[in-house]
This record gives sequence, C-alpha cells and structure tokens, in this order.
Amino acid sequence: MSLPVLNPRFRTWWQPRRGLAIAEACIIGLVAALSAVFLKVGSGWLGTWRVHTTHLLPAWLILPIIGLVLGFVAGWLVDRLAPEASGSGIPQVKASLANVPMTLSWRVAGIKLLSAIIAIGSGMTLGRQGPTVQVGAGLAAGMSRWVPTSPDHRRQMIAAGAGAGLAAAFNAPIAGVLFIVEELLQDLSGLTLGTAIIASFIGGVISRLLGGGSLDLNLQLTQSSSQFSIPEIPFFVLLGILAGLLGALFNRGLIFSIKFYRKLHISLPLRVALAGFISGVVVSMLPPSFRDNTGLRESLITGGSQPTVAAIAFAAQFILTLIAFGSGAPGGLFAPSLILGSCLGHIIGVSELYITGSGSPTTYALAGMGGFFSAVSKVPITAIVIVFEMTTDFNLVLPLMIVSVAAYLVADKVVPGSLYEKLLELKGITLTKEAPMEGALTKLTAKDVMQERVETLDAEMSLEEAMQSFARSHHRGFPVVEDNKLVGIVTQSDLLKIRDRNLANDIFLKEIMTPVPMTVTPIHTLSNVLYLLDRYQISRLPVVDGRKLIGIITRADIIRAEADHLNCDNRTPKLRPEPSYIVYQTRSPSTGNGRLLVPVANPETAGILLKMAAAIARDRHYEIDCVQIMLIPRHSSPSETQVRTAKSRRLLRQAEVLAKKWQIPLHTQIRVTHDVAQAILETINEQNIDLILMGWKGTTSTPGRIFGNVVDTVIRQATCEVVLVKLGTIEQSFNRWLVPMAGGPNSPLAIKLLPALITLGNDPKIGLTQVFKPSELKPDMSVSEQAIRHLMRRRKLSSSVVALPVQANSVAEGVINLVKTEGYDVVVLGASQEGLLQQAIQGNIPEAIASGVESTVILVRGAINK
Repeated sequence: MSLPVLNPRFRTWWQPRRGLAIAEACIIGLVAALSAVFLKVGSGWLGTWRVHTTHLLPAWLILPIIGLVLGFVAGWLVDRLAPEASGSGIPQVKASLANVPMTLSWRVAGIKLLSAIIAIGSGMTLGRQGPTVQVGAGLAAGMSRWVPTSPDHRRQMIAAGAGAGLAAAFNAPIAGVLFIVEELLQDLSGLTLGTAIIASFIGGVISRLLGGGSLDLNLQLTQSSSQFSIPEIPFFVLLGILAGLLGALFNRGLIFSIKFYRKLHISLPLRVALAGFISGVVVSMLPPSFRDNTGLRESLITGGSQPTVAAIAFAAQFILTLIAFGSGAPGGLFAPSLILGSCLGHIIGVSELYITGSGSPTTYALAGMGGFFSAVSKVPITAIVIVFEMTTDFNLVLPLMIVSVAAYLVADKVVPGSLYEKLLELKGITLTKEAPMEGALTKLTAKDVMQERVETLDAEMSLEEAMQSFARSHHRGFPVVEDNKLVGIVTQSDLLKIRDRNLANDIFLKEIMTPVPMTVTPIHTLSNVLYLLDRYQISRLPVVDGRKLIGIITRADIIRAEADHLNCDNRTPKLRPEPSYIVYQTRSPSTGNGRLLVPVANPETAGILLKMAAAIARDRHYEIDCVQIMLIPRHSSPSETQVRTAKSRRLLRQAEVLAKKWQIPLHTQIRVTHDVAQAILETINEQNIDLILMGWKGTTSTPGRIFGNVVDTVIRQATCEVVLVKLGTIEQSFNRWLVPMAGGPNSPLAIKLLPALITLGNDPKIGLTQVFKPSELKPDMSVSEQAIRHLMRRRKLSSSVVALPVQANSVAEGVINLVKTEGYDVVVLGASQEGLLQQAIQGNIPEAIASGVESTVILVRGAINK
C-alpha cells in the first residue's frame, strides 16, 4: 500500500537532482574545454617564442637561460600560491576522489593552468594533458561548492571535470569517460556515466571547434600509411613486450627521480629551475628538430625520420622527462609517454620492414603510442581509445589492442600497481582499496565488527572472585590476561568442573584456565572467523595483535554484521556504526563569532584543556561546546542503551564554572556512541564548529597510527581548525614558549593562536626558532622577523619575543635540543621546512618531538576546504 505513495516522492527528489547534475556537467565541459584550449595556445605560443629566439641568439646560451628563468617562475607560482598544483595533477585528483583531504579549487586550477603554460613553454619535456585533468577537476570542485549537494554528487562532478579536461586535451570524449571509469572513480552508476559522458562530449567538441587538437597529426597521411596483416602479429607482440619493460623502467625512474630531488633539500622553485636549465642544455646539444616537440612527433609517426633519429629521440625524451617530472614541475606524462611509444614503434616498424620487406612504420608508431601509454598509466582500454579517437583509423584497432594489452600485462608484472598511487605514497597518502561487491563474510574483517571493550579477568584472580565476576555478568566466558597480554580463557563449564570436585577456593584462575586459546588477528575475514567458531564449537574468539588483546568477536557479532551489510549501501567497505545519541545537553545564548569544541574525558587533564579553550574563546569571541563521549559495545544501540551520566556531568560542571567566570557562552552535551571519532565529527558538523581542541597522551601503541585511532581520524576528516595538546610530564608552567617557524600554511595559525594562549602564564617569554642545515652559513630569518612584527602589533611583547636560528640535521632534533637546553615550557608546532603539520598525517616528526621532550606540545592544523 505504501509503494504508490513513495514513488512520487522519489521521482520528485530524483528529477531535480538529475537535472542539476546534467546542467553542471554541461557547464563543466564548456569551462574545461576553454581552459584546455587556453593551455594549448599559451604553451604553444611560448614554445614558438623559445624556438624563435634560437635563431637570434646561440642555442647553447638562450635555451638553458629560458629553462632556468621560466622554470623558477613556474615553481615559485606553485610553491607560493598552490602547492597542490605540482606534478601532473592526476594523483591529487585521484586522492580527492578517494575522500583524502586534498584541496581542489579555482585557485588551484588557475595556478595549475598558468604554471603549466610556463613550464611546458620553457622547453621541459612534459605534457599538458595531465594538467588539464586537474584543471578540469579543480574548476568542477569550485563550481560544486556553489551547489548544496551531497559529497557523492560533488565527487561525481569532480570526476566529470577531470574527464572533460582529458577529452578536451585529446579531442577524445570516449577516452575521457573511460579514464574516469578505469582509473579515477571506478564507478559505473548511471549518474556517474551520464555526467561523465555529457561533460566529456562537450569538452571534446568545444576543444575541436576552437582548434584544441591534441597532437596535430596529419590524419590523411597516417590513414593512408597505416596497415595491418596477420604475419605481423609477432612483431606487434614484441613491441608490446618492449613497451611494457621500458614503461616499467620509466615508472621506476620517475620514483627514483623524485627521491633524488628530495635528497638535494632545495626548494621547489630551485628544483624546477634546475630541471629547466638541464633540459635547455641537453636540447641545445641535440639537432634543431628536437626543439619542436610537435614537429618531431609528427615526423616519427609518419615515418619521416631515420631509426637513429628515433633512437636518439627516445633516449633524450626518456631522460629529460625523468629530470623534469621528478622536480615537481607542473606538467603531465601523457604526451611524453606517447612520444616515447611512437619512437619505440618507429624503430620496430623500420626493423620489420628491413627484415621482411613489408610493413608500415606508421602503424607501429601509432600502436607503440598506445602501448607505452598503457604501460605507464596502467589504463589499456583508455590508451586504445585515445589513439583510435585521434586517428579515427579502424586499421589500427587490432594492432593497438595487441600492443596495449601486452604492454600492460608485462608492465604490471614487473612493477605492479598504479603509478599515481605510488606517487601519492611518496607523499604519505595510501588509498584504501574498496572490497568487491560480495557478502559481509568475505568483505569485512574481524577488526571491523569486533567488540573493542572487552571484559577480562586477571590470571592472579582467585576462584571465588572469578565466580563473582560470572555472577555479575551475562557472559559465559572471559579472556584471561596477565600484564595486558592474553594468556588464556575461562568459561562457566571450567568453574563448574572445579566446583564439582570440591577443590579449595583459594586456587588462582591461571591454574584452571585454558592456556593458549584459539585466537584471530584483526585482518582475519569473517568467513575465517566463522570457520574457526564452527570447527572448534566455540562461541567467541579473542582478537589479538601479537599477544595484546584488542577485542573479542562472537557469533552474534557476525550475524549482526551480515544483517547490517544487507541493509546498508554495498559500496561501503566497512560497517557503518549507528549515529551517536545525545543523552544530556545544556544550551546558552548564542552570542559568539564562532564555536570551539572541547572533548573532555580525563578528569586530570580536563581542567587545563578547558582553560586553554577559554583563553582562545575569549580572544576570538567564540562560544565553547564541551562534549563528553560515552563508548558502548557495538551490539548495543546508542539510542536505547541506559547509561549513567553522573560522573560525566561532574566533569562538564568544571567547564560551566570556568565559562561563567570568564563570561563565555558554553554549551555542553553527553553523547553515547560506538565510535568516539565518529561522535566528534558528528558534533563538528552539527554545531558548525570552527576549531576543535583535543588532548593527546603523547604516544600511541596502535600500529599504523601517528596519534591513535581517534585523533588520526579527526585530523584527517575534521574540516575545522584542529589544536592538539600533549600536556607535559613536568610541573605545569606556561611562561616560556617556543614556536618553530618555516613559512608553511600553518605557521601563521600558530602565531595567531599564541597571544591567546600565553595569557595562561605569568610574564611569558616567546622564542621563534628556525631550523637550518649545518651547511647553511647565513640563515634567512625573515619569516621569524615577520612573525615578531605581527606579535608586536597584536600584543606589546617587543621585550619578550626573540628569534632563534638553530642548526641541526632535522627539525625534530633541533627543536628537542633547544627545548632541553633552554628549558621551554611549551612548544607550539605549526609547520616547518620538513612539512611538520603535513607530517601529522604522513610521518612521525610531531610524535618525535612530543615524546622527546617533557614539556607541553601543542600542534596546530588549519581548516580544510569543504
């Protein structure tokens, strides 16, 4: 009876959303096409000017100078205005679509467009197709912020923008759609395909109308020269194998080049300038035809070059691309891959012609383009379609398929995995693989559904105490621990056997427990767990990491997981915990300019955290939201579980007293949840939090985590500012403050926060330090001096602020030594020359400093654009 009622509502909701998506896709395709044409025209004009200057001045002089100057300008634009615009841009888009906090905006798109024109026009052997993907995605991301839609809708629009950029760059609309499906989003839903097709079609058509041809191929000449016969198949297979091997070597070389540049410890502008200079020197030593990539490419494809020229071109392009890309210059790998493939194919085609007296070097050159592209980017279908759409030659389909598939299989065997994911891993970002559309038993692991809060018994517990524990609990068995390590398990049947024998009650639990119990690890799938439960006829299994007990899983947990999986979205790789539930809250009049959230848990540290929060709130005219979170087992519903809130309310009353004393609006709440991090993120979103201040113990025992499960999740996903506090182990004092400086995006945030925090101390002294390598004789202290001027304007602290240059091999070493020698009470970490706050997610510098000093450490991370 309810179906006729729900259907009209569904249609009413769905149709405007579909119409909105189509309208967005049309605009995105148009804008992406215009940006691709502008990139082509701009880089082409600059490249023509560069080649023309070699007719007026000696090439050995002017080409290195142009490469050096323009490379520095391009690197400076990226480094200063949009660091996310470095490299090809495709890894950044892929990370953003995987919900990794990665800025994509109009600013990033604009800087990428301008810097790519300069870098490519300077003569570096990079392509403009990769940048157009990021430009299209950035423009789509900026546009989607105007439309109040869901995150999934925004991801689809970003993917459509990326596909439109690729389609416009290559005049290949189908390839743009396939690239989204094959590499970026890997989603075949109707909305994704529809928006991708529309955006890519419009991007390709507009680009073609405005003269944005990708490779400027002479189509009539290539079609008249291309041919294919069955006896040539072994030669095409050979070409595919060689393309796969050399493509794998090329990918390894790219990774090596990036790591090599990092070892130089120079800034991005200097790295790009160095790459431009080397490229200019090498190109000036080569024949004049090598200065024009477009002419060289067409000559190779149409068979107008000698094999020796093709071999030299392959070696030069191979090495120069590694030099340019490793520097972080804004440019892509698509065009270099196609040129390298055409060189390799030309060589094989001429060799086949020499051996058999038949064959078409043009066909081999075009097939080699698809093969090398497939080997590098690991997208064989996209590679086939790109070359076919550019040539519209059906004779090429079979050679392209043979070479591209063979190259892909060989390259993936030699160097498995996506190049773009490896580039992200170099930045500390690992994309999680979504499980296939299977049942919960094979999709979920023990860690996903286990109960993390486990009731345990101590091995030294007496039999009488154990019986009392069983009487108070509904459990029929308990893990037995000793020094927080699992040593056995005891069940009701074990106790009954002992009691039936009339043994004395003064024996210990370790004497009757079952030692070395059956256990599972966090990565065991539920099918493995269920097999063990059935095989040994037991009802529960401890989950251990090494010997440490981290959870327990029962048959009921597996049944519940299967039911939840059937009722939830199959695309979700993990169980969705129920939303947290508010069991207590108070509200004050909303009179502030923003909101600050303080999760409180430990009564020993809550007082000082609340004082810090009050100082910040008073300085910024913020309201304070104070939340206390109560964790319950996963098998219980947060909205139905009865909890005792007396202890939590006593903790919140500390905040109420402090807020009343400082006349700050305070809101409090107690939430019941399965997941602490989720409850905090829900509070941030519901209450429109501007800043969250959290405590941290200073170390974590969780493998693969920097700060621990909760804090790591908040740092990655909270869109507001994050302030993380590790309170010192020595007597609390807030008189001597140390702030490492570097000019990164978070340093100004630390300085902005400082005037409020120093009110906690008496007559505070502030040190602003910059860590330099021992090889740097004259350190540049301009960043610290600028910060001092800011503090002097904000607070009259001219006699209390000093700049401290420190020489050390690493930031962590320099800061720790300075804190210990000078006795600083608090260290405020914003950013450093080693990406200090970026390392809060990607590395361990903050943890090294926090664990290396006994002082209080405060970490600051800026807000993330939604």
